[in-house]
Amino acid sequence: MGLFKRNKVWWMTFIYQGRQVRRSTECTDRRLAEAVLGKIKVKLVEGRYFDRLEEQERTFEEMVERYVAERVVGASRHGERRARGVLAHLLPVFGKKTLVQVTPKEIAAYKWKRQQAGAAPATIVKELALMKTAFNVAIREWEWCRDNPVCRVSMGKVNNARVRYCDDETLARIYQACPTWLQPIVMLARYTGLRRENVVCLQWEQVDLARGLIILDHTKNGDRLGIPLCDPAMKTLEAVKPSRPLASGPVFLQHTEDREPVTPDMVTTAFRRACESVGVTNFRFHDLRHTFASALVQRGVDLYRVQRLLGHRDGRMTQRYAHLAPENLRDAVQVFKDDYHKFSTMPGVGPTRLVLTA
Repeated sequence: MGLFKRNKVWWMTFIYQGRQVRRSTECTDRRLAEAVLGKIKVKLVEGRYFDRLEEQERTFEEMVERYVAERVVGASRHGERRARGVLAHLLPVFGKKTLVQVTPKEIAAYKWKRQQAGAAPATIVKELALMKTAFNVAIREWEWCRDNPVCRVSMGKVNNARVRYCDDETLARIYQACPTWLQPIVMLARYTGLRRENVVCLQWEQVDLARGLIILDHTKNGDRLGIPLCDPAMKTLEAVKPSRPLASGPVFLQHTEDREPVTPDMVTTAFRRACESVGVTNFRFHDLRHTFASALVQRGVDLYRVQRLLGHRDGRMTQRYAHLAPENLRDAVQVFKDDYHKFSTMPGVGPTRLVLTA
């Protein structure tokens, strides 16, 4: 039993019913903290101490709002907006419940209702994932609770291996149907494989035309990424670069008098309309990323280099493109090219022998 300091506040630690308990004294003065600890000692001796965890008082809304404020806001340009969209579904159901009232049974019932309402499996998984992560932070860092109820609920499977790409002729028709301000954005997305936000929000300080590189400090998975520029990407950036040199500022601007930067939503809407105008359906702006990766694989680039160019941390994400290059595997199976002749001319030698290897 004793005291320790954390961020100028004194905390107490003691054993209660065989379990170590850590609680804040909410005091920055050591003598006051010792007085609080003394009262706890008396209660423990008299058997009047009841371990009232914060999970019995803190609400789910308090937890997720603190999580968003500490972990999401400022982490990415659109992370907060996505989190708010998820919370719009979670808070009406769990918001006023205390953390101890959010049970696996309640979460499973929520999951079933969302399925019945027609929510996509990927959407439900994102909602449960936010809950799970917030609970983990509340357990490890805030000590608000001891159990994560989401861990005992199946997250469900999501088939996110959608690979939709188009050939150059189709893409040329879409490109011609795009408004002038959108065309260089489409070209850069097609020939770099960057995600929509990374292309649309690209800044000139991230572009190194002398070295032929785009340097991103933060991608979706939080990693720094350097993308080499091929000839079409270089010419696209050179065409949109103003005559006077710019050290900073957005690369893509609207063609308006106030020269406002382009927004991701503008790009999504305009690209969808361009596709519809030429009769191309079920093709999203993000599919330009798939088109970039698919073209690389079909032209013989190995999956490891495709993974690096796409910024995938896990190679399993890149495996979705493997089926596009069966010719790359043809050399591997050619090691058996003489086996048919060997077996067809082999004389009978009695009982079959099996060679087993560990």
